[in-house]
Amino acid sequence: MKKAVITINFDEEKTAALKLYLEQKGSSVEKELAKSLETLFTKSVPAGVREFIALRSGNGSEGSAGKGKKKQREPEKPAAANPVTEEIRS
Repeated sequence: MKKAVITINFDEEKTAALKLYLEQKGSSVEKELAKSLETLFTKSVPAGVREFIALRSGNGSEGSAGKGKKKQREPEKPAAANPVTEEIRS
């Protein structure tokens, strides 16, 4: 999937401190922001749109059961007999 570049402004001293402490934990600002954006995407974008994007990019989600198969509709149950309706039909 083609990647987009997102640019934000953040305090330089805070950025330096964040980089320092994330490196100590074996991470980076970019990795953590990517995780946060993925969470925001999942929270904000409807499931159908996410699935469509995944299908277009060839990354179908493994978590969805019965993917690609339409759910069979249950047959409609006949309405309970209504004495007034039955009388009109007679």
